[in-house]
Amino acid sequence: MRWLFVLGCVPVMAMAQDFDKLVDRYFDECHFAFSPSSATAAGVHTFDGKLEDYSRAGVDRAAGVLKRFEREFSAVAPAKLNAVAKTDREIVLSQIHAELLELEVLRGWERDPDRYSSGVTNAVFVIMSRKFAPAAERLRSVIARERQMPAVFDAARSNLKNPPRIYTEIAIEQMPGIISFFKNDVPAAFSEVKDAALLAEFHESNRAVIAALEAYGQFLKNDLLPRSKGDFRIGAENYRKKLLYEEMIETPLDALLQAGYADLHKNQEAFRRLAAQVNPKLSPQATLKQLEQDYPAPDQLLETFRQTLGGIREFIEKKQIVTIPSQVLPILEETPPFMRALTFASMDTPGPFEKVAKEAFFNVTLPEKSWSADQVREHMTAFNRGVIMTTAIHEAYPGHYVQFLWVQSAPSKVRKLLGCSSNAEGWAHYTEQMMLDEGFGGNDPKLRLGQLQDALLRNARYIAGIEMHTGKMTFEQAVEFFQREGFQSSSTALREVKRGTSDPTYLVYTLGKLEILKLREEYRRKRGAEFSLREFHDRFLAQGFPPIRIVRQSLGL
Repeated sequence: MRWLFVLGCVPVMAMAQDFDKLVDRYFDECHFAFSPSSATAAGVHTFDGKLEDYSRAGVDRAAGVLKRFEREFSAVAPAKLNAVAKTDREIVLSQIHAELLELEVLRGWERDPDRYSSGVTNAVFVIMSRKFAPAAERLRSVIARERQMPAVFDAARSNLKNPPRIYTEIAIEQMPGIISFFKNDVPAAFSEVKDAALLAEFHESNRAVIAALEAYGQFLKNDLLPRSKGDFRIGAENYRKKLLYEEMIETPLDALLQAGYADLHKNQEAFRRLAAQVNPKLSPQATLKQLEQDYPAPDQLLETFRQTLGGIREFIEKKQIVTIPSQVLPILEETPPFMRALTFASMDTPGPFEKVAKEAFFNVTLPEKSWSADQVREHMTAFNRGVIMTTAIHEAYPGHYVQFLWVQSAPSKVRKLLGCSSNAEGWAHYTEQMMLDEGFGGNDPKLRLGQLQDALLRNARYIAGIEMHTGKMTFEQAVEFFQREGFQSSSTALREVKRGTSDPTYLVYTLGKLEILKLREEYRRKRGAEFSLREFHDRFLAQGFPPIRIVRQSLGL
């Protein structure tokens, strides 16, 4: 028992309790205080009536509090902490450094107009999406947040200085959907509320938000767009720092690029080889177009996913791929109306501290009843047989849903709440390949082509993100790269490059997958004849979702 041991004259238990109190203060006074929406998403509902402070004064306050906690965590001697707390200290300090880099150097609050309009949308969405409290109680929280929203757009007008034109164009493009969200989807989400006085309050606050959004949209078009002449590129040094602080990756960018190109070429070769087996008369791109036509009838899409999930879970258990901590299946349902413009499929899991709304929802976006036959066909090509399989693996088994189940029992509060994308997205992307490598799908080349299609998309993100933000690839060259090297359509390529302008490190999918594959091989060599794939996966997931470097330490590698 750890309280038996002492360092100097201070009991280790006392040190652990002091560190735990520091962690609690960090979340209450800093992390959640400045991001109430993330508190709601995590299942911490004491901040549900608060909204992020987007003002310049709020930015300065956040930076000041972050620096105070940076000093406090830095002052904690690692040698006096147990193994988990020692790595928790590293994780929190990296999180603080990443947030300070964003606030003081990258300054997205000064450059990205969409963060204001999408930010207020998310603040309401996280209250709508889960029934963690009665509808009337949640509506009161929505009203409280909505009343603070007009001031957000005053802050935006004051803060925004010469954003990149593409950022302003994206904000303008998003605006009709955001206004529709508040006009239609928010009222629909609370249709069961019958309290007339409460509904009157809501209609008043909601109308004010819609009016503020409409005025902001005009500001974007008429004022901000003509003077949006900034550069979206963050530069090599900031890119390096983002990877260091957010993912704990220290590898030089040229070495990362070399690894990215190697994996791209490996996947291209595999795709060409398999495409030739499927139809030797067609090019790889033509084979892709042919495969995209192999989709279920729209009214059978949900049932197809259900059958796929059942088969995947059965395979995992039979082959002992990973321990699934719960027999409860995610609930497969049509994507709610207020999410359909944003996603084809998603996993909506409760936060690790959610006590009431503990269901997990696997959402799939069906064609709208008002669509033409051509619109339906175009939508359904995104659900061809290979993509359905990889999507189910990525989102549910053994991807995000299984990892979420493990996070609930992560070894500390920090491990439950803080992590990184190269772990979470890396794990989900890794499982797509791993499951086929283990024999799922009976070595069907069409399923492997679907997996490789997704892998090539992530390869293109990896390379274009680095090359664009270090000034070696233009926007137009990146679009062409996604088409030529990633085998993607022109519309997909354009959408992906737009995303990459404001999401520089969307290399995390492939980066994480490659790191996990490397870690698995190291663990295999360490364990020798005693190596078990399930044991490796269980020990990996038991750590939460911290940077892979932390997982490596925890595995004794």
